[in-house]
Amino acid sequence: MSDVTQEAERIPVDLAGDLDPGGERSRFDKLMMKLSAGLLFASAPLRWIAIAVCVVLCYFVVVVPLEFWPQVGLAVAFWAFAMFMRKQRSHIATLVMMALSLIVSSRYMFWRLTETTAWDRPFDAVCGIILVTAECYTFTVLTLGYFQTAWPLRRKPIPLPADRSQWPTVDVFIPTYNEPLAVVKPTVYAAIALDYPADKLRIHVLDDGRRPEFKAFCEQVGVNWTIRSHNRHAKAGNINEALKITDGEYLAIFDCDHIPTRSFLQITLGWFLRDKKLAMLQMPHHFFSADPFEKNLGTFRKVPNEGELFYGLVQDGNDLWNATFFCGSCAVLRRTPVLEIGGIAVETVTEDAHTALKLHRRGYSTAYLAIPQAAGLATESLSGHIGQRIRWARGMTQIFRTDNPLTGKGLSLGQRLCYLNAMLHFLYGIPRLVFLTAPLTYLFFGAHVIQASAWTIAAYALPHIIHANITNSRMQNKFRHSFWAEVYESVLASYITAPTLMALINPKLGKFNVTAKGGRIEQSYFDWNISRPYLILLAVNLAGFLVGVGHLFIKTRGDFGTTLMNLAWTAYNMTILGASVAAASEVRQVRDSHRVAMVIRAMLRFANGRTLACETIDYSEGGVAIRIPAGVTIPLHEEVQVSLFRGEEEFVFPAVIVFTQTDRVGVRFTTLTPQQELDFVQSTFSRADAWTDWAKGRKPDTPLRGLWHVLRVGTRGILQLFGHVMADATKLGKRDANKTKKTKLDTGS
Repeated sequence: MSDVTQEAERIPVDLAGDLDPGGERSRFDKLMMKLSAGLLFASAPLRWIAIAVCVVLCYFVVVVPLEFWPQVGLAVAFWAFAMFMRKQRSHIATLVMMALSLIVSSRYMFWRLTETTAWDRPFDAVCGIILVTAECYTFTVLTLGYFQTAWPLRRKPIPLPADRSQWPTVDVFIPTYNEPLAVVKPTVYAAIALDYPADKLRIHVLDDGRRPEFKAFCEQVGVNWTIRSHNRHAKAGNINEALKITDGEYLAIFDCDHIPTRSFLQITLGWFLRDKKLAMLQMPHHFFSADPFEKNLGTFRKVPNEGELFYGLVQDGNDLWNATFFCGSCAVLRRTPVLEIGGIAVETVTEDAHTALKLHRRGYSTAYLAIPQAAGLATESLSGHIGQRIRWARGMTQIFRTDNPLTGKGLSLGQRLCYLNAMLHFLYGIPRLVFLTAPLTYLFFGAHVIQASAWTIAAYALPHIIHANITNSRMQNKFRHSFWAEVYESVLASYITAPTLMALINPKLGKFNVTAKGGRIEQSYFDWNISRPYLILLAVNLAGFLVGVGHLFIKTRGDFGTTLMNLAWTAYNMTILGASVAAASEVRQVRDSHRVAMVIRAMLRFANGRTLACETIDYSEGGVAIRIPAGVTIPLHEEVQVSLFRGEEEFVFPAVIVFTQTDRVGVRFTTLTPQQELDFVQSTFSRADAWTDWAKGRKPDTPLRGLWHVLRVGTRGILQLFGHVMADATKLGKRDANKTKKTKLDTGS
């Protein structure tokens, strides 16, 4: 058995969500399966009667008006049923929780639209219409989200034929524009290390920067350096030009910082041989460096990052509906369908998703494998991260305007709804800003935007909020912790609002921007410029909170409950904004190479011939940290040979000891040959199982734990803000004092 097969066998395919800890289906699950099967195999009239009865019952539950206490009783009954379902280890229980959530949320929205929108004052009416419109948006997105992720497909890999001569030819495209060679090198080495027949694999570095050092490197390692005379249509145009001069049956695309594992092609290509209509198979985008949220908030590998929900759950849910999106990297495409649609789409700045939409319209299928088989660099700074999300938001809005999935031919209903939800998602800017400011209309101006008492609002709104949170926590707990979506959206809302609105008005506005990777942050600092919207919102909410507290004590307004409710809402908003402010506090990042925690069998060989068996703690392109046995002492600056093992294969690298502690040492590689650089990538980044245990040890999500964590982070962010103000004021004072002193010296006074 080959090493890559051994590594691939250790790749988990998680189906445990439908099983109990013993590996057997629970009694509840068996009962529900019997009931479902009984309904499924019943006569058609009986099925339709059962469906009609359910629809009628749901209708009456949604629309029947209730007084306060009966509404509270209904809410408690639904909550108790949902909590019972939450304890069942069954996917059917998850579907029941989704249905309960939709019924409760529908009841809330029906009540909002029919009983709380009779305003007497024009100002109240304007503010009320804005708020209820934002709520309608969130309800729509919630409903579409449940549909999209109702039953993740959890596709498994299909092996290629045992006879390698039957394997297809593949072109590997690595587009690059202005990234440094140090970022691109590991990806090229990993592509060379792909476990695939050399005569069926061709690697192309698509260099839109047309740089001599890239040409020299490509010639040195034996890959193709492909350029063009212009840069039209950015990355999409770069790939399309390469399509003209290559002829592989398939093309694998990797962003220049996305390092593939050696098993990537063996894991992905089997599905193409089984499904002749399959045009694209997407794999997750995994990042081994911390994004700005993880770095600045200290949540790296503790809290799922912003993208894990999409790559962990949403894409798997899309796969059920044959609606997997192409994400521009870590994907394999069949050449013929791509050429049939005219190449990679160039009409919008999100060329990847638009390409998938065009393929789906032509009747081709797509697929998703939720197994991380490549890893790359996340954006270093919050400003770079925001710039990337602005491009995504603008591009998806452009597609919505120019190639709307709700219209046109070729798409199934499921595909249309999956695309619709993806595009509506990026319109969250205005609704999020509305929710961050809505309670201020009452605290400042006494506007009643919801025409009901505070206790009635709570009786209807709290069940809607609670059910949505516990249901999403049930579905998303591995990929998104509760209440963190509000933090991510609050950071981005002010910045994506204008681009999405402009794209709705004129989809041709805007241009492609390259996301910078591999940079440094030499000194920790607070980004006052990028945080300006959060600071303004935080200051306004703080002012509103103080005004509201004044109302409680001075009793200038008679409705104590309404004031208290708006104060609680404002306090929550301040916490979310505090976390947003904390995300703008950039942490120092001076490493050119990010360290990746991984345990690999290793050996140190000393100049006197002595060897020491040990294991790695982490590694980077420049060296490794190694755990050594107790009682062993290794002198600083001693030159050693480091052996890293992949299966029975040994790779040896020259190094020097640069750090030593009781149980660990740090070694820095000395000059490596190109072959040794390739060997290092093979033994680390490109291992088939390199990224499969990334979330190991992470605490599972619960809504209360998620809320408490966000509250702590938000409070810390507000306290840090005062520290930054004091520190900057001190620096400014010293600068002014030095300037005054210099002026006196210059004038001789």
